[in-house]
Amino acid sequence: MKLTILGGGGFRVPLVYGALLGDHAEGRVTRVTLYDLDGGRLSAVARVLAEQGEGVPDAPVVTATTDLDEALRGADFVFSAIRVGGLEGRAADERIALAEGVLGQETVGAGGIAYGLRTVPVAVRIAHRIAALAPDAWVINFTNPAGLVTEAMSRVLGDRVVGICDSPVGLGRRVARVLGADPDRASIDYVGLNHLGWLRGLRIDGRDELPRLLADEEALGSFEEGRLFGPEWLRSLGAVPNEYLHYYYFNREAVRAYRTAERTRGAYLRDQQAGFYAEMEKPDTPALAAWHRTLADREATYMAANRESAGIGERDEEELESGGYEKVALALMRAIARGERATLILNVRNGPTLAALDADAVIEVPCFVDANGAHPVSVSPLPYHAVGLVTAVKAVEREVLAAAESGSRTTAVKAFALHPLVDSVTVARRLVDGYTAAHEGLGYLRR
Repeated sequence: MKLTILGGGGFRVPLVYGALLGDHAEGRVTRVTLYDLDGGRLSAVARVLAEQGEGVPDAPVVTATTDLDEALRGADFVFSAIRVGGLEGRAADERIALAEGVLGQETVGAGGIAYGLRTVPVAVRIAHRIAALAPDAWVINFTNPAGLVTEAMSRVLGDRVVGICDSPVGLGRRVARVLGADPDRASIDYVGLNHLGWLRGLRIDGRDELPRLLADEEALGSFEEGRLFGPEWLRSLGAVPNEYLHYYYFNREAVRAYRTAERTRGAYLRDQQAGFYAEMEKPDTPALAAWHRTLADREATYMAANRESAGIGERDEEELESGGYEKVALALMRAIARGERATLILNVRNGPTLAALDADAVIEVPCFVDANGAHPVSVSPLPYHAVGLVTAVKAVEREVLAAAESGSRTTAVKAFALHPLVDSVTVARRLVDGYTAAHEGLGYLRR
């Protein structure tokens, strides 16, 4: 079975390959093709994967190419993790938004809209190439903004594209551990959009244990989301929000922390990864050790500005564990390719799941996965406060998709202006001007 990884020179690719190395069952992935526009990054990641596979007799064979069509032909699964504009583009997204006093995060607010406007046209072109060259392939999308990009690709590929994210997985595992439960045995009630969802229940042996957590002040303050949002706010919600909702619930504090930080997250990652790839240009660099060292630092500094604004300090060592998107991807592939049924939190088309949204809207919910794909499970309705956020952000995503299709600057301005975290049409216009001046990839927006 062949897996093609788009964005194959990306820093997190070894996480996916590491998961594949632990799969020895019949019907496993035996070939991995890395595709990227940057040949130097491809070579660096291929070296890391070669060291990972040393001593593993049935390690998947790795090839690398800068030719998209070559990468797609014969693929059974396509893992999409592209970054249009690179980390330099992300750093610019953040800087331009913060200069206007609004959030510039990669997937949330003005920064997320700018990234979506750059990425959607490229993702749609890729979807058309997949439809032409690998029509039977399943696409696993991790490209951010993941829900928006998955919805864009689904207009071409239908339900054969599924979005994944590690945030709900990590949240569920942390809550389960606080409750003294085995995370692998927990059933999670989680509903929303990508980076905009709430954990509303966690069942162990059929019993919902979340009320026990919400009633325990000490337990609520013992894990990352509890410290980030505060026990009082979690009890008032009756749920545990995805960490990205900190940008909504504590927006002023988050913007202030980002504006006063020495560097934005994008600028930090740009500089860190430039150092890693430069080090990998030296032929005697121990590739895997250099990658592990860089990964550890990356995980330790994740959402540092938010933690600082909440006054909670550094991440606990046990919380440095990856949310496990690579494990979700592997479980998804196994369920489809081998009929190993699984229940996973995924980004899929809504169908009748959430009445507040139309059938084609991509949502993030638990799904039953089998050989026929991912099927969202039935969930109870969202409370009104959550419906308001979900529908407002989905409306923004639809304007982004419309702007990407039409090239309309007016529609792009509307996308920014409608976002709950952009509070001015005037600011929205300045944001579009700033982003189109900074990014060649937004040159398609016409007046």
